[in-house]
Amino acid sequence: MEMLEFYAAAIPGTEKALCEELRELGFASVRLNRGGVPFRGEPSEGWRACLESRIAQRIQLLLGRFPCPSEQALFDGVQTIDWSAYLTPNHTLSVSAVCIASTITHSGFAGLKVKDAIVDQVRARTGRRPSVDREDPDIRVFLYLANNKATLYLDLSGEPLHRRGYRKETGDAPLRETLAAAMLRMSRWDRSSTLVDPMCGSGTIAIEAAMWARNMAPGLTRKQFGFERWAGFGADDDEALRTMRGELRAAVSGQVPRIIAADNDPNVLDMARANARAAGVKLAFKERDVREMQGDQAAHIIVTNPPYGVRLEKSPTFCREVTAIFSRLHGWRVCLLAGSPDYERELSATPQYRRRLSNGDIDCVFLVYDID
Repeated sequence: MEMLEFYAAAIPGTEKALCEELRELGFASVRLNRGGVPFRGEPSEGWRACLESRIAQRIQLLLGRFPCPSEQALFDGVQTIDWSAYLTPNHTLSVSAVCIASTITHSGFAGLKVKDAIVDQVRARTGRRPSVDREDPDIRVFLYLANNKATLYLDLSGEPLHRRGYRKETGDAPLRETLAAAMLRMSRWDRSSTLVDPMCGSGTIAIEAAMWARNMAPGLTRKQFGFERWAGFGADDDEALRTMRGELRAAVSGQVPRIIAADNDPNVLDMARANARAAGVKLAFKERDVREMQGDQAAHIIVTNPPYGVRLEKSPTFCREVTAIFSRLHGWRVCLLAGSPDYERELSATPQYRRRLSNGDIDCVFLVYDID
């Protein structure tokens, strides 16, 4: 079987966590890159990555690399790829591009050239050409053009992988599922000790923690992936994918450690309960203000996404009050996704771990403190 090269795209700042995850899952030739993680394997390894990775935003198949000093070189390079395995005139496609330090500087123009080369090849072979669909295409092609060198990828994911399918409702400041999973891994939670999210919102961190602890593949809640819509995905492939899904379901454990998830908003707690049911995990959510939190004798780990005052309002004294509570949790590990510098400023201790992350369009810092 031919070995293919794949690329797992990551939220900026989560690349190392994604690399650790893919190695733990047994993927081959995993390498740490800025922006994502390449790995190699048979075609079914790309399917497995879509099903099992909790942190990857997308899984892409490397189609080819070629010099690209001109528009014609781009067109000709795209046409050297046999597109018949991926689309017919009945399929739709979309092309996105990034151009860096190259002769072609406009990403929209580069994407148009790639699209023209693909549809011209299909029309020359069949007499008809596929259509473009920017909203829900069957085939998603990505061009990365840097220093006049072109790299073409084909997306296996379809919708981004953070859309697990279980989150029916969210609050005003939803946290991506993939980012929550990366935070849990970076917190060094052992998947057996008590985990606390005292500002749980719609429950994403708690749900991702329960799914990880149960070894529940995140892709099992998805209805379809992009590769299932490719022209070359046949009945045998469909059967192999069903078998893979069945094996992953059989590997799910019934054991869930103690996960305490609380919030002071009863409306978002209703959303959290509905999302947990859709994800297939049993969690108890409590209505409680984080400022009422008291530590018990046992040391636990907190992983939380507190309000920043950007999408969710917070009182002027909120950071000071919350960090004062956390500072008294002796022996606990406190992990915060801080979208405001106030949290780091108010916590006088030095974080054991500090990583810049992006939560949508908000620049954040993930902070890990071991409270003395």
